[in-house]
Amino acid sequence: MTISIVHQPDSIIRRSLDRLAHDPQLAISVALIFAWMLAIAGAGILAPASPLAQNVLDRLQPPSLGHPFGTDQLGRDVFSRVLYGGRASVPAAIAVVVMGASFGTIVGGLAGYGGRVTDEFLARLTDMMLAFPVLVLAMAVAAALGASLIHGVVALTAVWWPQYVRVCRGLVLELREREFVTASKASGRTSIAILFRIILPNALPTLLVMAAIDIGRAILNFSILSFLGLGARPPDPEWGSMVSSGAEVMDQWWVATFPGLSILCLVFAFNLLGDSIRDAMDPWVGGRR
Repeated sequence: MTISIVHQPDSIIRRSLDRLAHDPQLAISVALIFAWMLAIAGAGILAPASPLAQNVLDRLQPPSLGHPFGTDQLGRDVFSRVLYGGRASVPAAIAVVVMGASFGTIVGGLAGYGGRVTDEFLARLTDMMLAFPVLVLAMAVAAALGASLIHGVVALTAVWWPQYVRVCRGLVLELREREFVTASKASGRTSIAILFRIILPNALPTLLVMAAIDIGRAILNFSILSFLGLGARPPDPEWGSMVSSGAEVMDQWWVATFPGLSILCLVFAFNLLGDSIRDAMDPWVGGRR
């Protein structure tokens, strides 16, 4: 009996990895994300010009060999600004998800394992935060702090954690009744050790899938904040603010289209990645394949 319990997680992991290895959707998502990460990291090499260099004589030029994505109202190369803009949008989104998921996981773990009073307090606090739309609350926080890249990250992080609290709390409430938790209690482990070394590691796979999907949502929400003037501030390139400036010259479609397509492509890729990981870890989906 003991041997089967010990080896069961390994067999689940092996089956999940086997499904991922034969998943074309995963290959597409990883290829898209990897290509974008390489392009963003190599912006200094790939960009034909500085993202801040202005040349009013070449303003609003359509895509050409010299300017693959055209130029904007100040003659800046849109292709260069898209590459450098990814250095703001993508790390900001990852920071939001990492900090929000970490804080939400800890709070959710304490709510699910901390007793009735703790659970009631943290659950009601979470419900209060979830009563407000994420973007509306983030806009309020960003407006109070002032428009900047850092303040945009702080604003989104401040409203990102409640969803992880709810999911993690549910997982902890389920896992705390399992046999291996009972055995850990019988062995004399403290409640904190059981929570952080036994229960939360078992809840982590589900939370990681959620985080993978959330990176795309965070890119989109951060771009919306910048579009509204509450995120990164010009002249620094950022995809949302570039779409906003392109909306002022809709006849010159390339100014807004290419940063918008960048957002769409990465959001799509991270959603595919999250779906692939979720399906690989779901035994019901695996059984249908």
